Amino acid sequence: MFDAPPDIVDADYVVLPRFAPRSEPIAAPPPPQAPSTPSIDGMGMLRKPEAAPARPASRGGPIFWTAGVCSALVAFWVSGGHALVRQSPFWAASAPASALSISGVTSRIDASGLKPVLFVDGEAANDGARSESLPPLEIRVTDNASNVIRYRLGTSNRSLAPGERFGFSSRLDVPRNGVKAVSVTFAG
Repeated sequence: MFDAPPDIVDADYVVLPRFAPRSEPIAAPPPPQAPSTPSIDGMGMLRKPEAAPARPASRGGPIFWTAGVCSALVAFWVSGGHALVRQSPFWAASAPASALSISGVTSRIDASGLKPVLFVDGEAANDGARSESLPPLEIRVTDNASNVIRYRLGTSNRSLAPGERFGFSSRLDVPRNGVKAVSVTFAG
């Protein structure tokens, strides 16, 4: 179908006959100057000479493997491994869990005076088996515009015995936009 372009020629090879041995002596060949070359038998001249067996490649020493493992650990830690490790049960068991809780939180607005007042009441309790120091309380008031106002209620680091309760009450100004939500937590 397709004719080969005129500049391409198929390679041909011709096998030449060997000449008969001479009857007259030939002068001694000159001493070899280069290392011996492989015999040129047919297409054998295209083969690479066989190299001496090389020493097997080293698989890295202890410094190489230490650096590799350290690099992998750093990559794991930076990419979020620290969060995964901190959530493991090992870390949770080693950190003492606080037995303090807040319950019974109520809030109401008293508008009977000249200015409306927000009352927040509740209690903190120690449900653990040992005495705990009560941290300050944080009251968060969210207004109708979703602005959060934080108030801190001091507790003087009072110590609560096991099973003891600490009642609190606070009187706060009502935000101009009204009150949407009230929450009480331990200040951290």
